[in-house]
Amino acid sequence: MSNENPVPLSATDDMLALNGDCPDHLYSTIFTLNDKPGILLEALKPFASLSISMSHIESRLGRDHAGYDFYVEFICETEELLSQLTKKLEDIATSVSLMTEGGRGNKVPWFPRSIRDLDKFSNRVLSMGAELSSDHPGFTDSVYRARRAQFADIAINYKHGEPIPRVEYTDSEINTWNEIFTKLSTLFPTHACKEFNRNFPLLVDNCGYRVGNIPQLADVSNFLKECSGFTLRPVAGLLSSRDFLAGLAFRVFHSTQYIRHYSKPMYTPEPDVCHELIGHAPLFADQKFAEFSQEIGLASLGVSDEYVKRLAAMYWFTIEFGLCKQDGELRAYGAGLLSSFGELQYCLTDKPEILPLEPEVTGNKEYPITEFQPTYFVAEDFESAKKKVRKYAESIPRSFTSRYNPYTQCIEILSRKDQIVDLSLSIQNDMSILQEALSKLHN
Repeated sequence: MSNENPVPLSATDDMLALNGDCPDHLYSTIFTLNDKPGILLEALKPFASLSISMSHIESRLGRDHAGYDFYVEFICETEELLSQLTKKLEDIATSVSLMTEGGRGNKVPWFPRSIRDLDKFSNRVLSMGAELSSDHPGFTDSVYRARRAQFADIAINYKHGEPIPRVEYTDSEINTWNEIFTKLSTLFPTHACKEFNRNFPLLVDNCGYRVGNIPQLADVSNFLKECSGFTLRPVAGLLSSRDFLAGLAFRVFHSTQYIRHYSKPMYTPEPDVCHELIGHAPLFADQKFAEFSQEIGLASLGVSDEYVKRLAAMYWFTIEFGLCKQDGELRAYGAGLLSSFGELQYCLTDKPEILPLEPEVTGNKEYPITEFQPTYFVAEDFESAKKKVRKYAESIPRSFTSRYNPYTQCIEILSRKDQIVDLSLSIQNDMSILQEALSKLHN
């Protein structure tokens, strides 16, 4: 069993579990209930009294641990019934949000359309956060648990557009960072891919990566945005696969801000700031890697549970534990490898199985989360990996076509002629710029 393998995200218990081939009158809602006996039963009575069929229901601990948020998918035949249901829920719940566009013939399930929509689920963590499991190294440490609660509060209260709060790390936390940073740095020249080794020194120069200092998420996020458009967003713990991947669609990486327990500096049962800033951040500064990561996120929007699970597996075997071939040799680019001293050495030996990256195979591969990976997938380069993911995404059943607009930071559904014409004109404009650049190159 590995003592160094961080767990980046859960591939189960996905939120917003909508099937891409959804019925015409499928709706979803999130409502918040106070924590008192029998309140859920009261909230479900309106569905029964109006003969509205529910297809899915799940719960999350509410914001600031006040009550619970309930997510419900249901089929509602008329606008009148929908209005009656909403009114009845508003009489019981502290808040009610209708999470679909509604209306007859609407077959596009709800998913975040604007980068601000990430606020709706970024505080719904599945595990860890301020609550530690009994086998966590810091479970019996009251000081550490209180510190984790402080970090959780920062993430839970964060909203898009706000500056990421800066943290004053303790001497103990900095000492933990020092040990990890120092040991891993010795392996990067021989084990990490060239893109990582090109960007890592830039983070040293621009973001305070060094012994004696844990970089601030705000500084790293601002630097990444200038390089590739990626930004960091603080998160309290593990998100569902669907929610986490949705963030990547907007070039947003949900990053923890806390650090692992000092008693086991080379082990963490969940992602911490060392995993995020050392393992992930350097490659998010690379344009091609950023595009590849975003492609996985875009492919996840509005698809069924089964395909979210496959895309989560693809994320696991690439962004977390991916290998690539450079100059005839294997090199690591996955953050789970680049932040694990033991597995970074192990992955380049002849012990694990090495397979080519093929989305149809990779997405169906099971993986352990508490030991070194028995199998790794090799990408030729990030551009070819992106193309493979895009081709795979085209085969996923979805009733709509979408694109990310980097100017508005919104997902656009291409369902009208004028939208398609606008996209065509934009492409023509880019082609004109390309032709002009080529003509000047030849002169």
